[in-house]
Amino acid sequence: QLVESGGGLVQAGGSLRLSCAASGRTFDNYDAGWFRQVPGKDRENVARINRSGGSTYYAVSVKGRFTISRDNAKNTVYLQMNNLKFEDTAVYYCAVDPNGYYNGHYNYWGQGTQVTVSS
Repeated sequence: QLVESGGGLVQAGGSLRLSCAASGRTFDNYDAGWFRQVPGKDRENVARINRSGGSTYYAVSVKGRFTISRDNAKNTVYLQMNNLKFEDTAVYYCAVDPNGYYNGHYNYWGQGTQVTVSS
């Protein structure tokens, strides 16, 4: 089970940190990723991190502003979002999978948390 938290309403230029707590699995056997989706648009993979935390990937749209990290001792993956823009408004989902970092496919998903950036 994956449970996201930390979403909310923030002004443009502000920051939020999303958390995703995992239970029921050996967390450090899984790559993790953060995705976002706006109604009517395709889901976007904004960041990925491998199981050790040693490798990360960012979409061009968020590179330099977002940071993905994980704490395997706490079974949690984070997404620090800085300098938020109106276009970052979306429902954000975390996902895990044993091979998700390399193939981009994730089988286990959280329920999502809304991030709204006011301009």
